[in-house]
Amino acid sequence: MRLVQFTKRSEPGGEWRLGIWREDGRIAAAAEASSMLAWIERSANGDMAALNAVLARSAEELFEFEEVRLEAPIRNPEKMIFVGLNYYDHAAESNMAVPQVPVLFPKYANSIVGPEDDVIIPREVSQCDYEVELAVVIGKRAKRVSPEEAMDCVFGYTVVNDVSARDIQLSEGQWTRGKAIDTFAPIGPCIVTKDAIADPGNLDLSLILNGRTMQHANTRDLIFDIPYLISFLSRTMTLAPGDIISTGTPPGVGLGHNPPVWLKDGDVTEACVQGIGSLRNRYVREPSTSNPHA
Repeated sequence: MRLVQFTKRSEPGGEWRLGIWREDGRIAAAAEASSMLAWIERSANGDMAALNAVLARSAEELFEFEEVRLEAPIRNPEKMIFVGLNYYDHAAESNMAVPQVPVLFPKYANSIVGPEDDVIIPREVSQCDYEVELAVVIGKRAKRVSPEEAMDCVFGYTVVNDVSARDIQLSEGQWTRGKAIDTFAPIGPCIVTKDAIADPGNLDLSLILNGRTMQHANTRDLIFDIPYLISFLSRTMTLAPGDIISTGTPPGVGLGHNPPVWLKDGDVTEACVQGIGSLRNRYVREPSTSNPHA
């Protein structure tokens, strides 16, 4: 099942609604007002009878795809945990050692935008980069789970573009300020429930920049796979329903090209993961100002 949050194009800035992206391309609105996070939490609490009733009534209000605007499928997770250097060739192109344990950093709700939203490049950033990633959405509370138990904690999967400011990230000795920038985490276009993805460890992913394929790989090349990551994280932090674990990007990022390819005003990227869909985001440079502290 592909779950979305959407607004009606005829009502810009209108109410966000939860829906199901059907096989025929239409969006079936959930029969009751709800958010994706509330939906996930109800699933975690085992309230499946009520959820199934909502699903049974969802076909009562159908929208053609052109009538809706897809928003970020989840906009208020408790945690967003990103994994760095989780493909061997990406570590090599970054001139960094292959990690012995997962390299982690956070992003926050301020970074989240949807699959059609603009990414704003701050005036302080001159080396803006893209990173297509498969992300895992946690479905129930997880504490000290084993790798064998880990997949029972998954609700579904989505696509994330881990937009990065390399000039800040690589010059300050820590990554958070260069990663957790406003609008630097496009997410979507949907959350695909785990029953619809037979093997998340064998999915193609790619990123296209202005019509040119820059990244193309498969999640089978992950250094640390999804069960390991969930188990590793849950040893020291409780994972909550709706938490997002973004599993890392493959080679081909702008930093890895010679010369490097940095995102600029007007560029468009399409980040795609097999079986889920794609994010299409435009990049807009923040206007300059005469006030250096603005």
